[in-house]
Amino acid sequence: MSQESEHGKWTVSSSDESTEENNDAEKPSTSSLSHSGHGKTSGSQYPCSEARKVGHKRKASPVKFNDTSFSTEISPAKIQRTSQEGLGWCLSSSDEEPESEGQPQHAQKEAVKEEKYSAPKKQPSRRFEDDELPVSQKPEKHYKVASEGQDTWDLLNGGNPFRFFVTKVKGIKSKYNSGALHIKDILSPLFGTLVSSAQFNYCIDVEWLIRQYPQEFRKKPLLIVHGEKRESKAELHAQAHPYENVRLCQAKLDIAFGTHHTKMMLLLYEEGLRVVIHTSNLIDADWDQKTQGIWLSPLYPRLPHGTTGSAGESVTNFKSDLIHYLMSYNSPTLKEWADIIQEHDLSETRVYLLGSTPGRYQGNQKEKWGHLRFRKLLKEYTSPIPAQESWPVIGQFSSIGSMGADQSKWLCSEFRESLVTLGSSVKTLAKPDVPIHLIYPTVDNVRQSLEGYPAGGSLPYSIQTAQKQLWLHSYFHKWSAETSGRSHAMPHIKTYMRPSPDFQKIAWFLVTSANLSKAAWGALEKNGTQLMIRSYELGVLFLPSAFIAHGFGIFLIPKHLIHMETCGFHHKSFKPTVRFQHLTLSLLP
Repeated sequence: MSQESEHGKWTVSSSDESTEENNDAEKPSTSSLSHSGHGKTSGSQYPCSEARKVGHKRKASPVKFNDTSFSTEISPAKIQRTSQEGLGWCLSSSDEEPESEGQPQHAQKEAVKEEKYSAPKKQPSRRFEDDELPVSQKPEKHYKVASEGQDTWDLLNGGNPFRFFVTKVKGIKSKYNSGALHIKDILSPLFGTLVSSAQFNYCIDVEWLIRQYPQEFRKKPLLIVHGEKRESKAELHAQAHPYENVRLCQAKLDIAFGTHHTKMMLLLYEEGLRVVIHTSNLIDADWDQKTQGIWLSPLYPRLPHGTTGSAGESVTNFKSDLIHYLMSYNSPTLKEWADIIQEHDLSETRVYLLGSTPGRYQGNQKEKWGHLRFRKLLKEYTSPIPAQESWPVIGQFSSIGSMGADQSKWLCSEFRESLVTLGSSVKTLAKPDVPIHLIYPTVDNVRQSLEGYPAGGSLPYSIQTAQKQLWLHSYFHKWSAETSGRSHAMPHIKTYMRPSPDFQKIAWFLVTSANLSKAAWGALEKNGTQLMIRSYELGVLFLPSAFIAHGFGIFLIPKHLIHMETCGFHHKSFKPTVRFQHLTLSLLP
């Protein structure tokens, strides 16, 4: 819906909220703009949400300020566009949950259906030549792949033991893109000789995705796992139809307001297997001028023929957890990928897999997914820390759901209880003991971003939801990432962490697809006996116990990487508070 503010007129998109807390809001909120044909008339080349459609419209017709208070100033976004060649107003997809009309809310296991597109008339297979792209397609941006700028193996194995990367950002100083990755880097032949691949995602532009693969890999078998329904599903089929090597697998979402939000690549090579868990949609804008996160696995070698049992398992049980996650789709095609993973040695993995799958879980099933799975990992694989009550929990995300009338309904009860767990101590922390800081861009962050206001299309938080939980705004802090040069690259990354009060140490760190919502993390029902999750999510958890064998079980953060500033906002007005740098970009042993 349109809103007037001191920054001019703007539109708030729908969020990935769960509306079960509100008796008067049993349907998802949407933008005031209506787009028939799922974006075809507005220039969208892929099935997309209302937020992305709004952004595409703004991209074609950028916001103009009417507020006279800005008449004598040149907006920071305009200054950046004129001083940095090639910068434009682009749009990423949002993470809000799409409208789900009349979907049953039951606990049956989601079935997955492999789809084959049937057309009345067979179209000839396309050749994937860049000079044959439609005129309406944006010119492809050219990023240096790893082979052009540095040795790939040094990048992967030499200076990043955590194997955590950020994406390259167009329009920032080149030094800040050193060690960062573009999707073309990940799919480069230097990473392996591709045999086949699987792409799990929320928003997918098939034509663009095909062009990210090297020419020699563009006809290799490609499985796309998605959660599209109805018209959006038909559009995705139409996109995939020209490519005979592309198969589609639909993840069924039978609980209302759920999404297939997992972002993962499975890359099978002649030399082995690689797993990539990241935060970017498979569209151009998500890999252009946004801050995104990537965990890139080692190259997993194939086990000797005939190996069975737990061979190739890591100390973090990553192999069995990944297979378990794939099997939750109940898909024959993904069972094939689970078998492929079983045949490889994943023992070098040092992260824990943390996923969510839709359903209602009771008994020992409650701890398999979502925030209760997070709680279990922290209980079993971390240790208590002296004065840990003063160690805050920091969450950073790109979308916000409905959390109830006050903080006790979810955020500061079951969710915080999971995130503040350290070891198996029976001590229960009092509710006020552990601070929570939530990082979310302000209107001014977006206005001054590399993309300008269209960046807000990937930061959905509906005005209807916000007005019902004004208490949440006292937890908010502005986005800042000066050390990595990404303060103006709006975050689509999602990270959670537990730093020390002086920000010199960190107890754990998580990069994930999960935003701040009950739909993503799960919410307890039936007096705490049942956990209900709406969406598919996936992330990796870094715990010191898997990397170091001494000390209090913490990572160290160099002092010079810490940045604090007194600026934030509370409710509808600004007030002094603390702003934290995006610490995930600074995680070092």
